[in-house]
Amino acid sequence: MKALQFDKTGGLSALRYVDVPTPVAGADEVLVQIKAAGLNPSDVKNVLGRFPYTTLPRIPGRDFAGVVVEGPQALIGQEVWATGRELGFFADGAHAQFVKLPANGVALKPTHLSFAQAASLGVPYTTAWDALERSLVTAQTHLLVIGGGAVATAALALAKVRGAQILAAARRPEQVKALQDQGYQTLQLDKPEDLGAQVNAVFSGGADVIFDTTGFWLPASVAALATFGRIAIIAAPVDGMVQLPALGLYRKGGSVVGINSLLYGVQACAAMLDQFGKFFDRDLLPLPQGLFESPLAEGLERYAEVNQGSGEKVILVP
Repeated sequence: MKALQFDKTGGLSALRYVDVPTPVAGADEVLVQIKAAGLNPSDVKNVLGRFPYTTLPRIPGRDFAGVVVEGPQALIGQEVWATGRELGFFADGAHAQFVKLPANGVALKPTHLSFAQAASLGVPYTTAWDALERSLVTAQTHLLVIGGGAVATAALALAKVRGAQILAAARRPEQVKALQDQGYQTLQLDKPEDLGAQVNAVFSGGADVIFDTTGFWLPASVAALATFGRIAIIAAPVDGMVQLPALGLYRKGGSVVGINSLLYGVQACAAMLDQFGKFFDRDLLPLPQGLFESPLAEGLERYAEVNQGSGEKVILVP
């Protein structure tokens, strides 16, 4: 089969478009013919060597949708989607024509999603779902989501399904407008020291949960937090260090929740996909738009573009 593969890390020059043997499903496994695979920034970082536990040689790619061609009889021919920490790191991933994984590591694809749409959602939506779950977001929650990227918009959409009281915030004017166009009350972020007053003007007493998807607003979020509130984070400065106003956090009884999608294997992710996937078929979640579908054969170019900061959501199609 055709696949993207790297046998060393440190630069994208190690990534090649090659012929490799098609995997064979073992007991309690499925072989999925890939119809579409998402290209995430973490896939690029993987080739660059940012994940020391990656074993080589390796086919990258965490998110995909396809059709089961080998495995338990009940799954043969089923349209599925999947994501998970093994894929592309210590098991071959989805930037190929086929991928093998445990049979309980795939979920049935929502019928309202195309293969490309489903392949675009794995990492952003499982990350957002985990953040809402572990931060205890319910219909009674006053929630602030900071950022305008894929995880932030997924969190806003999932929180809306839960009935939470939602406030969005972003720094760039185009992000603010995009969020407002989606119907979310949105703050224009400027100075970190102003965040507390901005949020308290909307949520008297502060937000019960603040989800910072940028890695920049953790210290400032303490002033915007309600008593016993939670701040969820998925990123940090390059050096991993922040000046946290711990006294303010302590006085509010607040807590910080670290959200890391790479803590969850394909089985755990399949359970998440099952839980929120039904909302797409009930027209409660927006269908992804503006995807850039590219042949897998042009994957080297797409990796380079993502590495250079391209904001397009790339879907590789074998």
